Amino acid sequence: MIHRLKKILSPILIAAYRNYQTTPRRYSYAGFRITVAPGVFHPGLFISTGILLRYIGKMELTGKRFLELGCGTGILSLLASSRGAVATATDINPAAVGNARENAIKNRLEVETIESDLFAAIPGRSFDLVVINPPYYPKDPADLSGSAWFCGSDFGFFKRLFPQLRARSRPGQQVLMILSQDCDENRIRQIALDSGIALSIVHTEKRWGEWNYIYSLQPLI
Repeated sequence: MIHRLKKILSPILIAAYRNYQTTPRRYSYAGFRITVAPGVFHPGLFISTGILLRYIGKMELTGKRFLELGCGTGILSLLASSRGAVATATDINPAAVGNARENAIKNRLEVETIESDLFAAIPGRSFDLVVINPPYYPKDPADLSGSAWFCGSDFGFFKRLFPQLRARSRPGQQVLMILSQDCDENRIRQIALDSGIALSIVHTEKRWGEWNYIYSLQPLI
């Protein structure tokens, strides 16, 4: 019942949230001081970022090349950098890239920030750990800020993401992606399989009556 209600309310909640985000907001986590710029995904108001922060916070990251693909405020990259990773944060939205850079400076952490549509601006780069908190509502985004929510009416985000991951896979590389029961998980799994990528659940967590799943993405042999 909660899941069904959330699916009905999601467009309304997103519209209300975007109205709320017309001015900069403040957020803190584990000592990090974050500014959330207008049009940038707020990590404190949604379940997925917190789950990723807790999961990644338990990993050994010293010396690891870390990529946050679709970084928003860059908070996952801040955590990775604070734990010794060589962190890179990318986003298609220049407002998010600037926001992530500002937050890195504010927290005195080294994070490379790059405006990029998926891997377009980082060709040839390899990473030990790639983390993705993707958009998954099947609607075409009206603007760049909407790309944090909407994956395209035909799931175009995933149709571009998975082949790029397949082409850039390296031995020992780990790719993590979070999804919730609120999305069309079966459709996304099938797109991944069609692109030669297998999704395996490595963590499940229920928050606010909603199940969330962290997947490990691996190329099929």
